[in-house]
Amino acid sequence: MSWQNWIRGAEVEPSLYGADFSRLGEQVESLLEAGCRIFHFDVGDGHFIPPITTGPIVLEWIAPLVHEAGAVLDCHLMIDSPEKHFESFRGAGADSVTVHFEACPDLNQVVSLAREQGLQVGLAFNPETEVDAAATSAVAAGVDIVLCMSIHPGYSGQPFMPESLDRIRRLRGLLPDSVAIQVDGGVGPGNIGDLFDAGARLFVAATSVFGSDDPAGAYRSLADAVG
Repeated sequence: MSWQNWIRGAEVEPSLYGADFSRLGEQVESLLEAGCRIFHFDVGDGHFIPPITTGPIVLEWIAPLVHEAGAVLDCHLMIDSPEKHFESFRGAGADSVTVHFEACPDLNQVVSLAREQGLQVGLAFNPETEVDAAATSAVAAGVDIVLCMSIHPGYSGQPFMPESLDRIRRLRGLLPDSVAIQVDGGVGPGNIGDLFDAGARLFVAATSVFGSDDPAGAYRSLADAVG
């Protein structure tokens, strides 16, 4: 299976970084029942980004629940030398890994190593990175998706950077139609329609889902806005 099979026109991806970890299984189950089929799993190493977040051990706990429902796990590796960890993430249940342009001086080699593990591959780039440079590298390396960060990576709850809309429009014009654009940071009901119109089809949502008293309902509202 691949991103081509996973994307049903457009997909909202709840970011488990924003979940209540004392109720993680319960919240995942409620989102699956609401129709979620792609979960975003953020990983930080304390080097590439300041916080140290979750890793393969947590992924391993939830992967059976997600996979038994026919859903997938999209792992955003905000870490240095991500290729060193592909095997452990694949073993823990990752279906796709997204690495950062800024952390991969030899992106082609990194992508090749991910493919050897049977992983789908995405390329993320930060707000300071030129769109053209990221797009050129993504096309040359043959990644499956490209993630345009609309906040500085590391912490949930940051406000959406409005200039990201133009960056996504530019990116869409540079990528093949087969490569979907993902957006991460400050995505919510007030901007998801504009992001869709700009060309994004994968919408990572942390606070706008898990900050609600009803995460499943919040997910459903966002999905309906682009469905």
